[in-house]
Amino acid sequence: MTDRPEIESYPDAEAAAMAAAEVIADWLAAGLAENDRASFIATGGSTPGPVYDLLATLPLPWEQVSVTLTDERWVDPSSPDSNARLVRERLLVGEAARASFFPLWSATETPEEAAVDAEDQIADLFPADAVLLGMGEDGHIASLFPGSPALAEGLDPQGSQSVVAVPAGVPAPAQARLSLTLAALSRTFLTVVLIRGEAKRRIIAEGEGLPIHALLAAAGSMPVRVIWSP
Repeated sequence: MTDRPEIESYPDAEAAAMAAAEVIADWLAAGLAENDRASFIATGGSTPGPVYDLLATLPLPWEQVSVTLTDERWVDPSSPDSNARLVRERLLVGEAARASFFPLWSATETPEEAAVDAEDQIADLFPADAVLLGMGEDGHIASLFPGSPALAEGLDPQGSQSVVAVPAGVPAPAQARLSLTLAALSRTFLTVVLIRGEAKRRIIAEGEGLPIHALLAAAGSMPVRVIWSP
């Protein structure tokens, strides 16, 4: 069994969001103490919005921060399903609007073409200072889903690609997506995994063989903070 990080328990989602926002801000500040720029990889979904609301209020030299995404649905940025829209509306506001944003979606004919474009756009952001990830109840991270035909390429720890196109299909996802690979996600100084519910806690503590476990193994000695609330 892979060594597992300690699961940090918080009484509610609000307290967990504050803990996640504060540790991300701390690591971005630490990165900026040593370098001219810092980079943050943001995730989508329903859980991280409150983290972004809080993070945007914390004092950072945001003009020196670059932001990209762990994954993106193959939808226009104006769609309510767009992770870029979530980040623009919840994180890149107020002082944090001064950050540079590098979305994964681009106006290409196919997700595969967009993945190539994104590869070039985000190359200089690695190694990243911090990444925020959620996790599905199937153990997926970013858009690396169990059973996906893109999974083997996406989870190759020695892979040369940072971004892969993920086709729609069974078992998931319902929409085609773009996703950072494990090789990219593991080139991050701090990984924060934000989860809710007992089922997800058990996957982290006891599960095996899922994308989240590949991430934990690939992190090696890099710190991973698993932040949980009921």
